[in-house]
Amino acid sequence: MGRTNRTYRDLVQAMEERWAAYRRTLRRDDQAAFDRLFEHARAHADAGGMQNHPSIEETVLLSIVLEQQLLIDDLDDRLDHLETDLNPDT
Repeated sequence: MGRTNRTYRDLVQAMEERWAAYRRTLRRDDQAAFDRLFEHARAHADAGGMQNHPSIEETVLLSIVLEQQLLIDDLDDRLDHLETDLNPDT
């Protein structure tokens, strides 16, 4: 017997395909950024599959936001270290 529900990865792929025409009209640099958004969504496929939310878009968007928050946190830490290195007396 097969699965009755499509996997999260399959749903993300289908969502990306639905947005293919939009992607094609973007500038090349924007297309690369657009592709990275779906890479972020796929990076959390295990958590997305466990969520089994009826709206795949919400799970995809939360995965993207999570990856962007992790990047912001990393950049913030790096900036703090640079500021400390440049201003050791403060």
